Amino acid sequence: MMKETTVPANTEKTAPDTREETRTLTPPVDIFETENGLVVVADLPGVEKDQIDVNVEKNVLTLKATAKHLLDKDLARQEYQLLPFFRQFQLSDAVDQSKISAEMKYGVLTIHLPKVAEQQPRKIDVQVAQ
Repeated sequence: MMKETTVPANTEKTAPDTREETRTLTPPVDIFETENGLVVVADLPGVEKDQIDVNVEKNVLTLKATAKHLLDKDLARQEYQLLPFFRQFQLSDAVDQSKISAEMKYGVLTIHLPKVAEQQPRKIDVQVAQ
């Protein structure tokens, strides 16, 4: 129902541009299936809710996030830099994109990708005209 994509937009016409100008980190994710759909769990340490951008465009789920520094801006020396997170997944038609939801708790983002409700077979009553 879903695959990770790194295909540039010029080779796959339906996918948005997957190239970023800056260096990014690929957050580790767990993906599992439930009876209602798929669940994506992404580890985003140091990221707060207002620093996350999750969107779907042309069947591509895109996750962007930026971690905040908790230290003062007036550091005498800084030996590391926090990089933004970036990851994309190609969605199949079996995902109901209008009902995708996400929640964040303790640096863990959980995205729920519900399945499209299949049409149930039904019996059609035939009326007798008199």
